[in-house]
Amino acid sequence: MKIYTKTGDNGDTGIQGGFRISKSNPRIAAYGTVDEANAILGVILAGKPDPDVAATLHRIQSDLFVLGADLSNPNLHNLKNRVTATMVSTLESAIDRFDGELPTLSNFILPGGDIWASHMHHARTVVRRAESMTVLLSESNEINMQCAIYLNRLSDLLYVLARLLNKRSGHDDVIWSVMDNGSDDTVSRRR
Repeated sequence: MKIYTKTGDNGDTGIQGGFRISKSNPRIAAYGTVDEANAILGVILAGKPDPDVAATLHRIQSDLFVLGADLSNPNLHNLKNRVTATMVSTLESAIDRFDGELPTLSNFILPGGDIWASHMHHARTVVRRAESMTVLLSESNEINMQCAIYLNRLSDLLYVLARLLNKRSGHDDVIWSVMDNGSDDTVSRRR
């Protein structure tokens, strides 16, 4: 099978069910952004995180493939490769487990600290965009709303994992503080 098919050279692409749609369609933007988030998780995994974090990220990568397949299939009667409430509850369990290791946070934090925590924050922002694109898609097409719920919960988990990677590597979370006059660039830090 050749990598290039030339079937998309006119700006359209195939989706499940044999349909062809514009590459600018919100459906393509939604699952393309999910793919982008998955790629960032691959970068984080290349950094060899702790085994419990790695196992969680591998599971999420597989889930994101299911989520992309779900978004690419407009036939909601076809139940193959659909995001489920169980997948969402698995994320919630991971959030609770990992958050239990972290000190209570009473401030907003900025993305930063350890390089891998920073990549996790990057993944979180891409997941937020994927969620927005999924909601946009739902405004004009019927979709499995578990996809949007999953992405919402995933962004929460990635936030917790970013903080966890900072803690485990001995880096402080970067606490956001209001600058007095715009010229002071000090940012307080906290463990």
